[in-house]
Amino acid sequence: MAFEGLSDKLSKAFKKLRNKGRLNEADVKEAMREVRLALLEADVNYKVAKNFTNKVTERAVGADVMESLTPAQMVIKIVNEELTSLMGGETARINFSSHPPTVIMLCGLQGSGKTTHAGKLSKMLKEQGHRPMLAACDIYRPAAIEQLKVVGGKANVPVFEMGKTNPVKIAKEAVKHARDYGNDVIILDTAGRLHIDEELMNELKNIKAEVNPQEILLVIDSMTGQDAVNVANSFNDLLDISGVILTKLDGDTRGGAALSVKSVTGKSIKFAGTGEKLEDLEAFHPDRMASRILGMGDVLTLIEEAESKLDQKKAEQMAEKMLRNKMDFNDLLAQFEQIKKMGPLKGILSKIPGMGKQLENVDIDDRQIDWVEALILSMTPQERANPSLLNVSRKKRIAAGSGRSIEEVNRLVKQLEQMQKMMKKMNSHGKNSKGKKKKIMKNLPGLGGTPWGGQGGPGGPGGFPGF
Repeated sequence: MAFEGLSDKLSKAFKKLRNKGRLNEADVKEAMREVRLALLEADVNYKVAKNFTNKVTERAVGADVMESLTPAQMVIKIVNEELTSLMGGETARINFSSHPPTVIMLCGLQGSGKTTHAGKLSKMLKEQGHRPMLAACDIYRPAAIEQLKVVGGKANVPVFEMGKTNPVKIAKEAVKHARDYGNDVIILDTAGRLHIDEELMNELKNIKAEVNPQEILLVIDSMTGQDAVNVANSFNDLLDISGVILTKLDGDTRGGAALSVKSVTGKSIKFAGTGEKLEDLEAFHPDRMASRILGMGDVLTLIEEAESKLDQKKAEQMAEKMLRNKMDFNDLLAQFEQIKKMGPLKGILSKIPGMGKQLENVDIDDRQIDWVEALILSMTPQERANPSLLNVSRKKRIAAGSGRSIEEVNRLVKQLEQMQKMMKKMNSHGKNSKGKKKKIMKNLPGLGGTPWGGQGGPGGPGGFPGF
């Protein structure tokens, strides 16, 4: 996941500070030297890394920190605040026009993910109650228009196109069409190049002059690291961009672009692409990202994802069944379907405070959910609804049908029994606590009672089969 290497190195540097108890100036400077090296290895701009550690050092050697009973925690608090400031401080929002349509122009190099993220952004805005429209202004890349149509179809958003006509004219007509047909947001998918050139920039400047967009968002690939910042600088100098969409933050990126863009260009990251699906786009929150980098989790984003991606009605039905201690394998299967909607397991768990450190040496393979689903789907409907039917011969049949072992079948059955015992124990506390328990489960749809929530966590008795 993004920032994983940086998080590990920062964690080691802060562990040394915690072990010292009382700190002196030399201790802080030594820790900041390690932090600076960690930032440079994460491909952060050299000047940005140097200025960052200088600011932290200046604040950390003050009397308030040195005389504190918990100086190491005070230093970490300062680092968290400075990281948040480095990435923009406050969450940057889209600047909507008071006279619709709001024109959002996407630009960037070829291969950065403009077309895909045009679809992602349109889907997000549609879910927020807007009526977005996509406009195909890339007439050069083969199949670019068709790709946008496919993406628009998946997002259920209309696409305006005029074939291979002049892109400036397409943009102008698209805005007119959106105004006439009541679309309050129009997203222009412009052409890119393999490198920045005069022809590309002139075309983008002409589109900007013609339609006067409220937002010019630069789409950059975070996997390119420091090069992404150089690209952002070039586009900003020529177009005066209003913000950045950073893609592939779910990949093995070192994070240098996210930590450098704001400082170098003065423009904030507004959105982050976190996966390949159309729903894998999230608003970029500097404070939450700083917490993730420092291993403090990100509960707010986790809750928002649960609310937006999970079926609340199913979650309430699940809560009711669990409170009545009626949970069976059909419910467990439904739980897995809910969890898969939220993305990779490690990504979900890393947002829980304190889990980042525990996950360091745990190999979480998302295929394990598929394996458990295979076990459950190999059962008959009667067996899923009534697990007590599972004798030795039935378990052997299920193992053979799913391609898994008999041990995994037994482990899955035991997990369900443990959940049922846990719910029975909770219910035995009386009626007064029932409403409170139901409320807790409804606030975390799809997570209550998941196998990793059992005793011992990942790898323990409550872990997935195969851990």
